Amino acid sequence: MSGAWDEPFITAVKPLVDAMGGELLPPDEAGPDDVVLSWQGSEVVAVRLPQLADSLDHILAAMERKRGKPLADLDRKAKQEVVRVLEARGAFSVRHGVETVASALGVSRFTVYNYLNREKGS
Repeated sequence: MSGAWDEPFITAVKPLVDAMGGELLPPDEAGPDDVVLSWQGSEVVAVRLPQLADSLDHILAAMERKRGKPLADLDRKAKQEVVRVLEARGAFSVRHGVETVASALGVSRFTVYNYLNREKGS
């Protein structure tokens, strides 16, 4: 697919696929769980979606890049904001989501639950 990577459709969808932690592959390599994207009647590219747990790790890494420092180095208010954003994105429906987020934030699971409960109470 190396020559096709400059195709406008692929160029357009690549940032979205990258943001969600997916992988682009040739349509003929698509598996049963991959999503094949067509453009103007032709299959152009397949998207391999990440496992949910991998997505959470990817989201956490992207949040660190955006903030320019490890999430554990954020102040309490910023950590609460991270938890709010992650909850809105469904991070806590993933198995071990609370533990994964707590580890990334450098806090206990109890603290993450407190942040979640504070959101629900306000």
